[in-house]
Amino acid sequence: MSQEATEQVTRESEDSATAEAGEAAEAVDAAEGKTAVEEADPAEAKESAEPDESVEEAHPAEAKEAVEEADPAKASSPAEPTGSPSPGWFGWRRRYPRTARGGTVGTTVLAGALLLFALLVPNRLERLGPEAFFRLPAEGILLAGLLLALPPRSRRLMAVVSGALLGLLTVLKFVDMGFYQVLARPFDLVLDWILLDDAAEFVRESFGRTGQVLAVVGVIVLFAAVLVLMTLAMVRVTNLMVGHRAVAARTTLILGTAWITCMTLGIQVTGVPLATKGNAEFLNNRVDQVRAGLRDGRVFQKQASVDAFAKTPPDQLLTGLRGKDVLFTFIESYGRVAIDDPAMAPQLDATLTAGTNRLKAAGFQSRSAWLKSPVTGAGSWLAHSTFLSGLWIKNQQRYRSLTTSDRATLNSYFRKTGAWRTVGVVPGVRRAWPEGKYFALDHIYDSEHLGYQGPYFSWTPVPDQFSLEAFQRLEHGKRDRKPIMAEIILASSHNPWSPNARMVDWDELGDGSVFHRIKKEGTDPKEVWKDPERVRTEYRRAIEYSIHSLTEWVERYGTDDTVLVFLGDHQPVPTVTAGSSSKDVPVTVVARDPKVLDKIADWHWTDGLKPAQNAPTWGMDKFRDRFMTAYGPQPK
Repeated sequence: MSQEATEQVTRESEDSATAEAGEAAEAVDAAEGKTAVEEADPAEAKESAEPDESVEEAHPAEAKEAVEEADPAKASSPAEPTGSPSPGWFGWRRRYPRTARGGTVGTTVLAGALLLFALLVPNRLERLGPEAFFRLPAEGILLAGLLLALPPRSRRLMAVVSGALLGLLTVLKFVDMGFYQVLARPFDLVLDWILLDDAAEFVRESFGRTGQVLAVVGVIVLFAAVLVLMTLAMVRVTNLMVGHRAVAARTTLILGTAWITCMTLGIQVTGVPLATKGNAEFLNNRVDQVRAGLRDGRVFQKQASVDAFAKTPPDQLLTGLRGKDVLFTFIESYGRVAIDDPAMAPQLDATLTAGTNRLKAAGFQSRSAWLKSPVTGAGSWLAHSTFLSGLWIKNQQRYRSLTTSDRATLNSYFRKTGAWRTVGVVPGVRRAWPEGKYFALDHIYDSEHLGYQGPYFSWTPVPDQFSLEAFQRLEHGKRDRKPIMAEIILASSHNPWSPNARMVDWDELGDGSVFHRIKKEGTDPKEVWKDPERVRTEYRRAIEYSIHSLTEWVERYGTDDTVLVFLGDHQPVPTVTAGSSSKDVPVTVVARDPKVLDKIADWHWTDGLKPAQNAPTWGMDKFRDRFMTAYGPQPK
């Protein structure tokens, strides 16, 4: 044989050996993928004891060589004896091969569906429709390509990490759903953690300690299950792609091309874009939110440092109200929807009209308008502090900064004059409230100090009528007292509005025991919340009760020196607002002395307890300064 022929044979042998080595390496990749399955899911470990049919059927020799290279000891071990124990759970996989294969296929399909769900699920319940899941997620296509390109060890790590991150993303979307349903906004990763504790407390007060424990345990179990299942699903689908690398690569390329085409042409299905990069946008918005939250503290400090009345002498403050009892009263969740919504407007309009007429008969006049609250759905304390401080308190960070500062509030300016005793009636407070000192109240009456011996109405610890009667008994009805400036928070219209209190004869209130019977006659919140229309009906009734309580109190106990300012703190939850984005709440000033209302004539507010649709609308943070200007020293 010639030298050239010999070299040719040698080159062909080397090429053949190289090709076989490459194929063996792919087989080792498949074997390593199976190892990842064993590590992620012990049940899969037994399944992997069986020969890899997909590899052996396609390349039986290469698979054997891969195993031999990966573990020579296994290659030299004797074949499994005929009578050895069967693989699978107690041998069921060998006895029922079709069932076993069906279970494997079914588990893989479920894993893929779970990943697709995580990639496509929106973070708002109203967007959770079938059309949301008939889309191409850019993040899933890119992740598949990356996993196929990585070497085995890096691929396994990437599968676990990406699965866990996808689980966290899914949990965050679930939390957003809850926040949108209550607060009409997403969860703030910087500022909202304290609200989770408040949510647990709300569940306890509404459904008892057992309901709270079950809810907390359920949330923890769901959180852990989502993380674990999402990680296992990602590992399983990754191993499937590696085991069928060529098919997976072609499919990824086709989907990527389809995504680019759909995005370029703007193809939509039922108004929803077929190509989406929603997760990337979702995460980008969260990053911007975190940056804004961290930056907001500096912005707020500058705003808080400006106070037009900080240097005003005490004897020049609130001179137009000297000798008057001034009551700032918040009605929980009393929002514009109660007046504007066609389903609630007729009944509430009748309540407001009747209240206006009764007050007129008692000599009182009233003016009404709108304020824009910084919050909606919940967060009453943020609205209260906005109204009293003249600053826009839109989050917990601002609230903490405010209540640890020396910023003056309406309360502290009344107190600074020395002409008023400042009092707080806060039945919703049931534990230590250190922030109470900031609001400059000489005395605070919480739920434990109003003398109430009746039942809770879900979250509400004291019915509004009793709270107002207690204020009369403890402060307003005393003889030889100083004028009072009172901050009164009426809580009966707090979510979940079931069961509701109802009016009783004022002389029969006693210690509140009469409300035990009323609560038994009321509705069950678990049943009410199964039907949004019932929720809206109970909400309306709760608002009507609060307004009846307040107007009847003024009619019964009001004097020539009574000045009442009452308002809603925020709109109710989206279940009631039915998608409205408005944050407007009604505000009303009531007085018997005509001079009090004359001083705000240039506000152009509506006569009566019901503000007109086109009545002025101010930011809630604007009220403090305009009120103090109106009732400060008047030009001669």
